[in-house]
Amino acid sequence: MTPELTRLTAVETAAKIAAREVTAVEVAQAHLDRIAEVNGTLNAFLHIDTDGALTQAKRVDAGEVEGPLAGVPLALKDVIVTRNVPTTAGSKILEGWIPPYDATIVERMRDAGIVVLGKTNMDEFAMGSSTEHSAYGAAHNPWDLERTPGGSGGGSSAAVAGFLAPLGIGTDTGGSIRQPAAVTGTVGTKPTYGGVSRYGLIAFSSSLDQAGPCARTVLDAALLHAVIAGHDPRDSTSIDADVPPVVDAARDGDVSGMRVGVVKEFAGEGYQDGVTVRFEEAVATLAGLGADVVEVSCPHFDYALAAYYLIAPSEASSNLARYDAMRYGLRVGDDGDASAEEVMAATRAAGFGAEVKRRIMLGTYALSAGYYDAYYGQAQKVRTLITRDFENAFTTVDVLVSPTTPTTAFKLGERVDDPLAMYLADLCTIPSNLYGGPAMSVPCGLSDDGLPVGFQVMAPVLADDRLYRVGAALERATGSDRLLEQVTNL
Repeated sequence: MTPELTRLTAVETAAKIAAREVTAVEVAQAHLDRIAEVNGTLNAFLHIDTDGALTQAKRVDAGEVEGPLAGVPLALKDVIVTRNVPTTAGSKILEGWIPPYDATIVERMRDAGIVVLGKTNMDEFAMGSSTEHSAYGAAHNPWDLERTPGGSGGGSSAAVAGFLAPLGIGTDTGGSIRQPAAVTGTVGTKPTYGGVSRYGLIAFSSSLDQAGPCARTVLDAALLHAVIAGHDPRDSTSIDADVPPVVDAARDGDVSGMRVGVVKEFAGEGYQDGVTVRFEEAVATLAGLGADVVEVSCPHFDYALAAYYLIAPSEASSNLARYDAMRYGLRVGDDGDASAEEVMAATRAAGFGAEVKRRIMLGTYALSAGYYDAYYGQAQKVRTLITRDFENAFTTVDVLVSPTTPTTAFKLGERVDDPLAMYLADLCTIPSNLYGGPAMSVPCGLSDDGLPVGFQVMAPVLADDRLYRVGAALERATGSDRLLEQVTNL
C-alpha cells in the first residue's frame, strides 16, 4: 500500500481519505516510511515531526478538522517558524532553536487539516540557488542525484519530486520557489507580495520574501494557495483584499482569447538549447489553445539582477543583525571574560556560512555613509523602472511568459565557488520579486539531457488566478502532471 499512497496527488489523497478508503494516519505513515527509506539519499528533510504528523492525522480521522486538503501530508521549508519543532533556516546560528509560536500559514494549514511531516533543507537563510549553502549538507535532485534540486527551497522541491510529500511550502525572494520547481519538474508559485502572510517567516529581504505552494499538479498548488492566502493583521505588509479565485482558474484552464506576452529580454545567449526548444513548444501549445501570443519588450529587466543584489543584501544586513548571541540561538566565545562585542563577533563568525557573510558584507557596504545613494538608492530607482515595465506590458497582455531558469539542473559543486554563475540561475525570476506580482513555474517537458524544463508565467498584482489558468491549460495539453512518473532513481 505504501508506494501507491505516496504516488497520489494531493487531490487524489484527500478524496480517498474523505471517502474513508484509507485513513489519514495510514497516509501519514506511508509518507513517513518513504522519508525513512530515501531521505538519507536526498537529504530533503532536516527534521521529521513524526509525533506531530500522526497527531494531526488522528484529528482528521476523528473529524475534528476538515477541508479539501484534510489529511494531505506536506513538507515545510525550514524558514517557517513552527511551534515546538526545530527551526534553523538552514543555519548553524539557529541550530536547536525551538520556536514558541506558529507562523500564520502553519496555523492555517493546521486548521485545514494538512499534515506537516517536518522541516525541509534549504540554503542558509534562503540565500542560494542550489541548497549547497545549507549548513546541513546539500539536498539532491531525484532526477539525478549528482545534481541540485534548486535553491533556496531545494529540500521542499526534492521532497515533492521524490514522492516524500505531495505538497510543500517554499519561500521566494528571487526565485527560490520557482527555480527549484523548474529543475525538479514540479509546480511552484510565488503569490502576489502581501497575498500570503509573512508573520513567522524568518526574514531575509523583507520587501521581497513571499511564501507559496509547491506541488506536483497545478490544481494541488491552487488548493494549497487558497489555504495559506488571505489578510493577516499581524503582518503589516499583508494585503486586505479577497484571495484571487485560484482554484476555479486551475479547474477551468481555458486560455482562449488570453493575451500572452513573450518577454524578449529572456532569450538568446546563456540559455540552454533544450530549454529554449521546450519553451518555444509550450508557447506554440498555448497559441494552439486559442491564446493570442505576442512578443513584449521589458528593457529594464536586464538590470534586475544587479538591482536585486544590492537591495536583497542590504535588507539582509539589517534583518540578520538580530542574531547577536544575546537573545536566542548560538552563543560561542563566552568564557566569562569576553565582552559582549567579542561574543557577538565570535558567534557570528562561527554561526554564519560563507554566502551569508558575503551578502551581509555587500549589504552593509551598500548602506554605508557615502555609498547609500550610489548603490541602494540607485537600485531602488531601477526597481521602479522594472515595475513600470511590468505595468506597461500588462496594458497590452494578460500574462508574461519566459523560461523559468536558463538551464536545467546543474551538477552539485559546479557553481558553488562561482557566486556570479550561481546568481544567474535566478535571471528570469528576480523581476517578479522586485515588482511584487505573482509568478509560477510549471513543467513543460524534458530537455535533451533528460532533465525537466520550467515554463514561467507572470501576472499583474492580485491576478494570481491567471497563473493557474495558463498553468492548467499547459499541463493538460502536455501531460506534464505525469512527468514525475519518469523519476526512477529512488
